[in-house]
Amino acid sequence: MADLPSHFEGPVHIAVIGGTGLQKIDGYVPIATVNPETPWGYPSAPITILKHGDVPIAFLSRHGASHEYAPHEIPNRANIAALRIIGVRTVIAFSAVGSLQEEVKPRDFVVPDQVIDRTKGVRPSTFFEKGVVGHVGFADPFDEKIAKVVRECGHALAGEGVVMHDKGTIICMEGPQFSTRAESHMYRSWGGTVINMSALPEAKLAREAEMVYQMICMATDYDCWRSTEDVNVEMVIAHMAANSGNAKLLVAAVLDKLSDIEHTDLIQGRHCEGQISGMLKFMTKKEGRGAEGAKNAEYLFPGVWE
Repeated sequence: MADLPSHFEGPVHIAVIGGTGLQKIDGYVPIATVNPETPWGYPSAPITILKHGDVPIAFLSRHGASHEYAPHEIPNRANIAALRIIGVRTVIAFSAVGSLQEEVKPRDFVVPDQVIDRTKGVRPSTFFEKGVVGHVGFADPFDEKIAKVVRECGHALAGEGVVMHDKGTIICMEGPQFSTRAESHMYRSWGGTVINMSALPEAKLAREAEMVYQMICMATDYDCWRSTEDVNVEMVIAHMAANSGNAKLLVAAVLDKLSDIEHTDLIQGRHCEGQISGMLKFMTKKEGRGAEGAKNAEYLFPGVWE
């Protein structure tokens, strides 16, 4: 895509973050690639701007253009900040996951509503530091308004072979290794539905940036609780390849639905505006704000300190 323009005029309100198994969106025409440098560096790959009709969509490959970033190496802060600075307020994030429950079969889709953090603190997980403190509510980590749209689209595609589970809890583990059998059984006992390595801190950072965020999960295996067989990359890739058509079909249907004029306020994240930026100026007093932390917050929220 080197021949595409490196600049795009106008805001892009919707983004798809593609993970393992979703490297492109069929039916959408690339019109530009942008690669903004943020205070946290560059995103994991240049952001492709796509169009289908009149609505521009941003696409970002979470693991890099060549899948070169392990889960703990993903520049999550740069990814979210870069999307916000080009105007994105709604993020649809795709992830391949392991199933922790019998009823969630490989190739099924799950619209999660909860997450349990099993990362180990090595991933930077906040924008607010270096003299700026922000305590952000995260009781419901995903956006129910977007989730409703995703569910509607998934169930409407049942005749195409899409199987959708309306709710679920993600266990987000550190990786890059898969679980031990003891861990897998423990996660099941906690009520985990699926397991992945990428929901966090991505969802936390999106919340801090006042962005609407919903993950769509596609099961590729039963983790290792169900049999003596180890989870392996070949197993995961085989299911992803077999179901990639449905994954692209579902994501495209969600984007088409969100592009309707009736969802304008939703995709612009109107219901999230001011929740975080309004809190920041009252949390850390002016005389205590660090210059770098204040400048970083200003990058996300221009005029926040005025």
